[in-house]
Order: sequence, then structure tokens, then C-alpha cells
Amino acid sequence: MLPFQQQKINRRMHFSKTKHSKFNESGQLSAFYLFSCIWGTFILVSENYISDPTILWRAYPPNLMTFQVKFFYILQLAYWFHAFPELYFQKTKKEDIPRQLVYIGLYLFHIVGAYLLNLNHLGLVLLVPHYFVEFLFHISRLFYFTDEKYQKGFSLWAVLFVLGRLLTLILSVLTVGFGLARAENQKLDFSTGNFNVLGVRIAVLASICITQAFMMWKFINFQLRRWREHSTFQAPAVKKKPTVTKGRSRKGTENGVNGTVTSNGADSPRNRKEKSS
Repeated sequence: MLPFQQQKINRRMHFSKTKHSKFNESGQLSAFYLFSCIWGTFILVSENYISDPTILWRAYPPNLMTFQVKFFYILQLAYWFHAFPELYFQKTKKEDIPRQLVYIGLYLFHIVGAYLLNLNHLGLVLLVPHYFVEFLFHISRLFYFTDEKYQKGFSLWAVLFVLGRLLTLILSVLTVGFGLARAENQKLDFSTGNFNVLGVRIAVLASICITQAFMMWKFINFQLRRWREHSTFQAPAVKKKPTVTKGRSRKGTENGVNGTVTSNGADSPRNRKEKSS
């Protein structure tokens, strides 16, 4: 249903090639983010991770990964791995490919890391609010392409984006830096899947903090670019006043007056009388 609606809007709006590509990208990602966000929230509620967040570190390492969690991660990995050939089939511009590769690579790095280190529930808790914020951004961009005056969605997204980064850092430090650091079992054990050692905890926190800092840097640049475009669009055009040469206008006025006087003098009764005599 969604691709059909996108095609109808594309034909009606007559988008350029760049806007057409971004519109299709936002339509596809918004559907994926919404589906993943709803499914992830259902898993967290059903396994009591929202009512009792301390399970994130008390239940580590998990004795058994439930089917719905494992299937959720398989779906995430399948989608982001499929995004690589999708760049070719969507005929992405060469200048946009590095940005897309970084974007996809960050998702795969963190999802694979959370799955292999048995931090699947922490990864799920962090993915759900992040996906919701991304869903809001792409929905706002879809509305923006249909009506460029629409800016409210971006304003709400900007606030939630910053709050999402703070929430990610707080949950990560609370779980890895405090919860797992105080656990009794801190021995590396591949058989039980226990990776709760100092080196792994530092690597996990460092990767999360660096990623959040990178995302904030991109976010600030995006906001500055939007602010410049908005200020340029709102700036009133300076109207130039027509310049009039004083000498030329005075000369033209004198010529007009003289010509009027001359023509009036030629037709006066005195002149006609003199000519007849």
C-alpha cells in the first residue's frame, strides 16, 4: 500500500530526481522504523523490562534468549544488510554513497555488538526510542516534500533527538558503568556468554559515547544549514531606486517649455498680423 501511495504522490508532485530519491527513502525507512518501534515496545513490555529496568544488569548473562528477541535481531540484521545492494538498485548518487555507508555501518556495528555480547536487551531498550525519533524525522520530511511550509515536525524532532541522545547515554552508563560493574561474576566465559569484564565495558561505553557525539555533531550541522536556508529565504529583496540624471531631466524640461512657447508664439494673432502685412 505504501509504495503505491508514494508513486501516486510522486506523479502528482513532479519531484526532481534528488527529491524523488529522498522521498522514497523516507517512505521506506518510516515504515520500517514504525514497525520495529511497535514490535520492540511489545517485547519490552511482555518481558517486564519497562516496569523493572534493573533486569538489564541483574539478568546478565541471560540463560536463554527468547524467540521473539532473537527473531527481532535477525530481522534488524537482514534489513540493514539488504541496504547495501539497495544503494545500487536505487541508483544512489556517488556523493551520497559514503554518507549512506556510514549510516548503515553504524547500525550494523551496534546491533551485531549487542547481539554477540549478550547485551540484546540493552540494545533493544536503546533502539526503540531511537527508532521513534527517526520515524518522526522521516515522516516530517515526507510532509515537507509535499508542503515546504511544513516545519512543525522538524521542531518536535529536534527536541526529541537531543532527549534521545541523553537517554541513550544515561541508560548505557547506568547499565554498563554501574550495574554490570558491581556484578559478582566478572570473569570472561565464552561458554556461558559472559563478557562482563573491564575491557569490554570500556569498549562498549566508548563506542556508544563516540557514536552519540558524532550524531550530535551531524545534528548541529544540519540545524545550522536549515537556519541559513531559512534566513536566506526570509531576507527581503533590496529594491533599487531608479537613478535620474538631474542635468538631463532639466534640459529636457527646458526644451519642452521652449518648444511650447515657440509653438504658442507662432500661432499668436500678432504674428499672423505681421505676416499678412
